[in-house]
Amino acid sequence: MRVIVLGGGVVGVTTAYQLQKDGHEVVILERRAEVAAETSWGNAGMIAPGHSFVWSSPKAPMILLKSLVLKDQALRFKLSADPRLYSWSWLFLMECTAEKARRNTLLKHRLAAYSQSILHDVIADERIDYDRNDRGIVYFHRSQQALDQGVEHMKLLESDGQEIRVLDRDGVVALDPSLAPAKEKIAGGIHCPTDETGDPAKFTRALAAKIVERGGEIRAGTTITGIETSGGKVTEVRTDKGSFKGDAYVLALGSCSPLIAKTIGISLPIYPIKGYSLTIPVGNRPHPPTIASVDEHNLVAISRFGDRIRVTATAEFAGYDTSHKPADFAFMKGVTQELYPEGADYDRAEMWAGLRPMTPNNLPEFGRRRLGNLYLNTGHGHIGWTMSHGSARITADLIAGRKPAISMDGLLN
Repeated sequence: MRVIVLGGGVVGVTTAYQLQKDGHEVVILERRAEVAAETSWGNAGMIAPGHSFVWSSPKAPMILLKSLVLKDQALRFKLSADPRLYSWSWLFLMECTAEKARRNTLLKHRLAAYSQSILHDVIADERIDYDRNDRGIVYFHRSQQALDQGVEHMKLLESDGQEIRVLDRDGVVALDPSLAPAKEKIAGGIHCPTDETGDPAKFTRALAAKIVERGGEIRAGTTITGIETSGGKVTEVRTDKGSFKGDAYVLALGSCSPLIAKTIGISLPIYPIKGYSLTIPVGNRPHPPTIASVDEHNLVAISRFGDRIRVTATAEFAGYDTSHKPADFAFMKGVTQELYPEGADYDRAEMWAGLRPMTPNNLPEFGRRRLGNLYLNTGHGHIGWTMSHGSARITADLIAGRKPAISMDGLLN
């Protein structure tokens, strides 16, 4: 078939790759000048099944409430005139029970672990340089009480097959000597040795190049203006560069997916949650991070991409606003400098803010709604890079009429 993929982020490009692998003709439509130029550009770069816990937890409502007064909260609720913010937030709050958080976390972990296995298949078949680091990720805590709670919390994922190693402060520093200056501030950590990191934009662009080499099309700089339907099917996608027709269509537009879907009568529970990141050159600094880490007290994530480090933090309920100012990055930069004082040229940090396409239960939207040849693959939230590869394979299987390799119970509406 000829399949039109709407969206050139990591989800759209991995989907096109899997479809092409199945023998389909693929066309990717991307409004930016190149693929992976929005959410896929500035994220933490973590392939992290070990961090599959959903944000919609029993603790989330109080954190959001506190954020109206305290500005250093990891989750921030920003009052807005957008009615969709409040309707979505209500759905989010309905997912914040202990029972639902447990269920959704296990579903998310199932998808994340499967997705990582598909990534490994891809990199076994393709030569792609994306600054991969497969030494795991360490999730560290600053007090013994928090560490004990973290270990107890992690038992849920461990029961689902996640490998974990509990480290004291000496063990954390032995794993990454670059953390030695902050040793006394760290009580210990949880090392997930099978987690990994890599630059998602670099990966996505390299994979896109392979798709083009094999006859696929990428129409960059092409903005979707509408979708035409007839007889319960999509007939064409209209853009500012003309119309595109296919046998099947995949909606993988991230945070923009609900805006396009609404025009054809499909309501998607996806809302943009703003995240912030810094990309900092290592330069001549002698002690950059050697393994990715998450400061669980401050919820700051730090990854090493070759000669750069990526620092991410904060989730702000602020609508389709990607504006930012230096003050927004001061806290995460300060935390990183405290942990790795000789880790990077902090004065040369590049600031970025982007939108995570979040669903209330933190699980992506798959399959068809109303229209027989339109498939959803969107709403991957804050670990889209982690879940993209498996989601792409699942979508290709659904289009082919095959049963996906993992159970879709709870994942397919």
